[in-house]
Amino acid sequence: MNAVVNIKQDNNTSNAQLQADFEAMRTLYNKKPAPSYECRKTVLKRLKKSLIENEQNIYEALKKDYGYRSEFDSLIADVLPSVAGINYALKRLKKWMKPSKRHAGLMLAPSKVTVHYQPLGVVGVITPWNFPVFLALGPAIQALAAGNRVMIKMSEFTPHTNQALRKVVEPITSHVKIVEGEAETGAAFSALPFDHLIFTGSTNVGKLVARAAADNLTPITLEMGGKSPTIISDEINMDAAVDAIIIGKSVNSGQICVSPDYVFVPENRQTEFVETFKKRYAEYHLSGNNTNIQTNIVTERQFDRLKGFLADAEDRGADIHPVKKHEPRDGRRIYPHIVTNVNEDMKVMQEEIFGSILPVITYKHIDEVIQYINERPRPLALYIMATDKGLINNLLQNTHSGGVSINDSAMHVAADDAPFGGIGNSGMGHYHGHEGFLTFSKAKTVLHSKAWLPKNRFILKNRDFVFRALRRFLLK
Repeated sequence: MNAVVNIKQDNNTSNAQLQADFEAMRTLYNKKPAPSYECRKTVLKRLKKSLIENEQNIYEALKKDYGYRSEFDSLIADVLPSVAGINYALKRLKKWMKPSKRHAGLMLAPSKVTVHYQPLGVVGVITPWNFPVFLALGPAIQALAAGNRVMIKMSEFTPHTNQALRKVVEPITSHVKIVEGEAETGAAFSALPFDHLIFTGSTNVGKLVARAAADNLTPITLEMGGKSPTIISDEINMDAAVDAIIIGKSVNSGQICVSPDYVFVPENRQTEFVETFKKRYAEYHLSGNNTNIQTNIVTERQFDRLKGFLADAEDRGADIHPVKKHEPRDGRRIYPHIVTNVNEDMKVMQEEIFGSILPVITYKHIDEVIQYINERPRPLALYIMATDKGLINNLLQNTHSGGVSINDSAMHVAADDAPFGGIGNSGMGHYHGHEGFLTFSKAKTVLHSKAWLPKNRFILKNRDFVFRALRRFLLK
């Protein structure tokens, strides 16, 4: 523990240093406010090379911060998507940077209209502890592709990973600055006059970030979470449905903003679901020679919170179905627990779980499910386990969520060529894909008229004629 404390103290960024770092980044940007394609490509390639060279350092750092973290989890959710994001941006960057032609219309003819994509300046990224590498580098990669400089506020709960990431960005420190510190540093970071600020974390903290950014009129992207529902249809193969849910509920021990938070099961299939989940999970995670055992819960506080959910649910009449009869004694590991006979008074049904607990709600008709979802804050993700196209379309059209996976869970986040973002309490704005490049760019309209054209002189000298002509056109 002492080593962790020392790391946090030695690298805590003071408010004065924070301001100085921001001014330095602003100065660097102002010296080169329109970096070329070649410059951006070089920065991204250096980052990719360093990321791959430091792969093992990242795995070891994450293990230290979590007590134990599966290398499978770290690869699939932190390292691999970061590298894939760089590859995706490099392949498409030249096309993204080209001005797009737009239609000038009769009124502006024969002038030309184009839209240019200009870097914003200095982008701030606030990163949570659950995927500290990807949720730092993912937004940073797209901001760098758009030509910006970036400052990243890392979580105080991942001090070893923060140091590993400092090493990763060493080749591009004039473009990316790592910031560390606790809540006070986070508040000061949010209050800096960034040209865009992206936050990933809880809804309550997101509201504080939004208030701080508002004083500077800083545009924000908020990626939060909430309770993401899963719907199991009456006709789906239960093995396939359960396998999809286990992916989203076991990676990082369910400590994912898009993890399935609770599941709707047809009333006559609840026992089948519980037994299938326990059997399939044991097959994949509790038997054989799998060296990638389940990741620890990140801190003692989070561990106690999850244990408290289970105790509260049981006290209020729920039935608890652990996949493993005896809890492990090594570290902060909680294997999945399915919770049935739940009610709205239970904490597990009121708060985002962010761990390996899965409440079950039974239903008779799909309309009950739609009504339940729509009466609550809009989730970051919605999962549909179904093959019936009519049912799938019904759920897609009549519910709101940040994103949807059908017969999958959490994996839609890995789609490089599509936007990712929340709605309502689960967030605002989006990034990933081309939309990410646009988020970190200013789309600037440029009207280009030839200097020799007498258009403006004609309008000024013939205003009455132009007025009548335009009005006839308008009322046609």
